[in-house]
Amino acid sequence: MLETSRIKLFAELCHSAQACRQCPDLSERTAVLSENNGNIFAKVMFVAEAPGRQGGDRTRTPFSGDKSGANFQKFIDSIDLKRAEIFITNSALCNPRKPSGANRRPSQREIKNCSAFLKQQIALVNPRIIASLGSVALEALRAIEYHQISLKNAGEIFNWNGRLLVPLYHPSPQVIASHRRLAEQLEDYKILGKIIKQELR
Repeated sequence: MLETSRIKLFAELCHSAQACRQCPDLSERTAVLSENNGNIFAKVMFVAEAPGRQGGDRTRTPFSGDKSGANFQKFIDSIDLKRAEIFITNSALCNPRKPSGANRRPSQREIKNCSAFLKQQIALVNPRIIASLGSVALEALRAIEYHQISLKNAGEIFNWNGRLLVPLYHPSPQVIASHRRLAEQLEDYKILGKIIKQELR
């Protein structure tokens, strides 16, 4: 695909996503999808859960402005991976919240409604490597091309949809405190760093 064509198609996709009002509970939110998501020519794409209330929903840049973003930055810094080299997106492009205002997990319907946007992003960016961040991202990818991968396989490398898929845990403080400690996640990222060097550098 020509560079200018890809840029034009991405701009159109961003406009469509930001105009979307399919999900009743998210109708007052705006999709976090723009040039702030990263390099649309990236060979490494990260797919996460949804923009955080204090993070991407507020800053309009995935994984920025909150503790999850700070942890994510620490992880990619540990393997010398720059934001300019990657593209980051979410399974649900808008921020889902509880009535209290706290973040919540996107529903299956919300993930399904965003599935076409995720599929188009993958096709447009055309990454060689996808790193999924958490179980929601794996669920969203499974809807595009079936797989049996779970977080039990964190840090392993799989062939998926003509690409390499590396499942990782989400970088949220809650996950680090109760599911996958900081040191363990740093080890997972070392594996991602090795495959990036082998495949791309």
